[in-house]
Amino acid sequence: MMRRSIRPICCGYSNRCDFLMTDFIYAPPDAAPVILHEDHELVFVDKPAGLLSVPGKGAHMADCLIARLRGVFPEILLVHRLDLDTSGVMVFARTPHAQRHLGLQFEKRQTRKTYIARVAGQVQARSGHVDLPLTVDWPNRPRQMVCHDTGRSAQTDWALMRHEDTGSRLRLMPVTGRSHQLRVHMLAIGHPILGDPLYACGAARAYPRLMLHAKELRLRHPDGGRGVTISAPVPF
Repeated sequence: MMRRSIRPICCGYSNRCDFLMTDFIYAPPDAAPVILHEDHELVFVDKPAGLLSVPGKGAHMADCLIARLRGVFPEILLVHRLDLDTSGVMVFARTPHAQRHLGLQFEKRQTRKTYIARVAGQVQARSGHVDLPLTVDWPNRPRQMVCHDTGRSAQTDWALMRHEDTGSRLRLMPVTGRSHQLRVHMLAIGHPILGDPLYACGAARAYPRLMLHAKELRLRHPDGGRGVTISAPVPF
């Protein structure tokens, strides 16, 4: 049987949403980053929605989380990223050793990340597993899409927390860490994340922000290997 690529479709009439990246205006929040934990090797931060993790293209997108942190921690080094629209726990390294140590943990899938999401519709199952490979949707980038031919393996575990008036609240546990993975996987099972400007449309998009938050991050400390778990309160 022929396998094919599946672009994320936000409505039943077109494979293009009416949102265009040319409409985007970068207006990051003014609030200072909230430091959740710091020590001689690591800094954990609660990234706000709307702020880039690293600089974008052009001077108008230079303001970002790592740039703000360098005002306090000049030596800080990048380990991983969160999408512009996603809030929650990020970890940064303060030494090259810590950066290498954490980089290997992320590469070998030894970290554990838990996200909270509000999604459209009443999810019926109590839990599930999504195993759909992803690749960039070049004609519509930065969107990603499911592609069984050229996509990279992407897996997400999820659990229903409760039903809400506007949808359902889920706990998402990504096994892999592909770009837009949680957003495309939720759309693929018929429940786009509320407020998503790329993959939701209509009433599901009419929210002030993407309803996706990196709630908790578990990893091994680069100094001695002890387990560390840091969480950030859910803002929605």
